[in-house]
Amino acid sequence: MVQYISQYQLKIEEFGNLYRMKLNPRNRWVLLGKHLPWDKLVQIYVKHFSDIGSVSINPRIVIGSLIIKHKLNLSDEETVQIIEENPYMQYFLGFDEFSPEAPFSPSLFVEWRKKLGNDTFNDFTDVLLRICCPKKINSPSTGTVEQNDSSVSTLPNKGKLKLDATVADQYITYPNDLGLLNDAREKTEAMIDTLFDLLRQQMLVKPRTYRKEARKRYLAEAKKRQKNKASLRKAIRYQLNCLDRNILSINRMLNKLTINPLPHRHMRQFWVIQTLNQQQRLMYQDRVNRCDHRIVSISQPHVRPIVRGKQGKKVEFGAKIGLSLADGFAKAQTISWDAYNESADLIPHVQAYKELYGYYPELVQVDKIYGTNANRKWCTQNKIRMTVAPKGKPKEMTPYEKRKHRKELSERNEVEGKIGQAKQGYALNQVKAKLSQTSNTWIGATIFITNLINFAQMNGFHF
Repeated sequence: MVQYISQYQLKIEEFGNLYRMKLNPRNRWVLLGKHLPWDKLVQIYVKHFSDIGSVSINPRIVIGSLIIKHKLNLSDEETVQIIEENPYMQYFLGFDEFSPEAPFSPSLFVEWRKKLGNDTFNDFTDVLLRICCPKKINSPSTGTVEQNDSSVSTLPNKGKLKLDATVADQYITYPNDLGLLNDAREKTEAMIDTLFDLLRQQMLVKPRTYRKEARKRYLAEAKKRQKNKASLRKAIRYQLNCLDRNILSINRMLNKLTINPLPHRHMRQFWVIQTLNQQQRLMYQDRVNRCDHRIVSISQPHVRPIVRGKQGKKVEFGAKIGLSLADGFAKAQTISWDAYNESADLIPHVQAYKELYGYYPELVQVDKIYGTNANRKWCTQNKIRMTVAPKGKPKEMTPYEKRKHRKELSERNEVEGKIGQAKQGYALNQVKAKLSQTSNTWIGATIFITNLINFAQMNGFHF
């Protein structure tokens, strides 16, 4: 059950000790707390929660705590501590008076990340857009007519939409085959120890693991500055053989038990390790360095290597994001854990722009990878210009057209700057959530923070 008091409802006390404590009314948290449309944000938030059950934490506290966490790059525990110590943040969260106690347990952040998602923060961004750009946003229902199952806009195209793709790196150890196999071997050895303690009366001899020798061989190869392909291949083969033997021992021990004693978390690890072992064995036998759906982290098997070809960082490990930017507000329209061609994002992103604004953009500012035949044809049908070079013989342009084209190309750098702001300022390149669903929420919240910065500037204060 969600319990919430509207931001416009009169209270007996206005943060009772606000003036006795001499809090600065121009503080960024005070100003943001006054300008944010809490009621509209809460209406979006409560869709993810049931009206049945015990009373939940005030939605304003939940939304505000997520803003504080990602704005200041804090851990879950540090966020609760700083809220407990800071009266400005308690005022921002809607407290009636200063409280020296922790408002909630840090573990609740995980539950919130599971229930919320990237779409929730995209909806939050739409609320801010409607406040900052009310004259640009029209009702789609009054601006479109349906013809032959396709939506055709009756309003003229207006505005500019910028698109780009990036990767939100997961906070994991940089993976390599030898290290992954060693980690898997050590986890299976711990499972063997647990199972043998339960089967000590039935099994007189503990299954051999040769863990000391395996560890010794791993360190001897891992500590080399210059890796030799032959010695590395030999070390990988030894770890694979150890892992095969451990998996066989675990399966035999589980068959002797009527009830599986391993918790679900450990069994999930065991299933992931078996898939990892199959992939590594296949790559070893075929002498290749890639395979489909390759596992690069045992604890986060959903993470995939994304080849981006960037200077100094050709491969990134995380979710690939299709980002759109309009009127200074960014949204992650696509989040995929598998590599994909971002040219497929153009039409869905433009359709999402139309759903919000009521008309198509006049210009879509993208790089050349978006210039596929299908995208060109669709944009031509809907009278949308693209910044990609036209096909065929180059057209002779006037000096004015050249200046206009250069300006439109340079304007696209804004989306690059937004990505840099999210990564360098708010740790979009260090996503520390463990599950794919919670990582999606983390990504959405981080991008929403960049939009709050823009929202604050439009309202005349710095956040």
